[in-house]
Amino acid sequence: MKRQELSGARQVLRQVETVIQGKREVVRKVFLAMLAGGHILIEDVPGTGKTTLALAFSRALSLEFGRIQFTPDVLPSDVTGFTMYQQQTGKFVFKRGAAFCNLLLADEINRASPKTQSALLEVMEEGQITVDGVSHPLPQPHIVIATQNPAGSGGTHPLPESQMDRFLMRISIGYPDMDSEIEMLRQRRTAAPLEVVEPVLDAGGLLALRQAVTQVEIHPSIYRYTVKLAAATRDHPDIAVGVSPRGTLALTRVAQAVAMAAGRSFVLPDDVDLCFLDVCAHRVSLQPRAAAQGKTAEQVLQGVLQEVPTPAVAAAQ
Repeated sequence: MKRQELSGARQVLRQVETVIQGKREVVRKVFLAMLAGGHILIEDVPGTGKTTLALAFSRALSLEFGRIQFTPDVLPSDVTGFTMYQQQTGKFVFKRGAAFCNLLLADEINRASPKTQSALLEVMEEGQITVDGVSHPLPQPHIVIATQNPAGSGGTHPLPESQMDRFLMRISIGYPDMDSEIEMLRQRRTAAPLEVVEPVLDAGGLLALRQAVTQVEIHPSIYRYTVKLAAATRDHPDIAVGVSPRGTLALTRVAQAVAMAAGRSFVLPDDVDLCFLDVCAHRVSLQPRAAAQGKTAEQVLQGVLQEVPTPAVAAAQ
């Protein structure tokens, strides 16, 4: 990766961290997902900064921002758009939905009906929207940051496995520590939080960073390692549904982004290990017995990491 590109990436992180105090690792993970060309699911209680995080990234990256607050009455056409007859011209005209932007915040996505949730499937997978048989390309880059309330919250509909699989990573922000929360209060006493975020890259710059990620080398032993990890989840007695092939693709892409962010041109096993839980935990379903015992997907996958042998890859390739 060129020194200039690496410098730009670090500047983006610094800008976002000015408003998201004490959550450096969270900010880093979100940006890694963006560099890897994927979408992010943030699962947390209200008020932890999910919306501010998305807005800060859109500003630092000079991306067109869109937001849709999901509620039970939101329709698929609110997301995708619709065609309507224009009497003056005698033609049908396409009216764009909320998804037509660079960075879409899908807030409380699990409060929408399953039909509305499914409207995002084509958006997230193919970067386009098809309405009445006509495909409309979305602006590039196109990133979905979706938030959802913890499972079991009132008025929520669980996301189907097919949609969960389309999120590159699932993370949680959590509450800030005491010092960070005090600093947040001081900062926002006199200014709006996003006023301090300055644009340092644009859409073209982010696309260039993504291209640089694809150039990071992956040793054959790393490919084998990721597939072994996925296979171990499929055969695990505590897991009903293991990591899909889409999951192994996601794991290698994020590992490349981790390596690039570290200034390396090649992936190490540690890069895979570092992102394994965030990339794969939401893609597996536990056996009812394991869930009844209080086990979590993260705990089971941590065991998988310990069981699968780590390949010996030279520090330089």
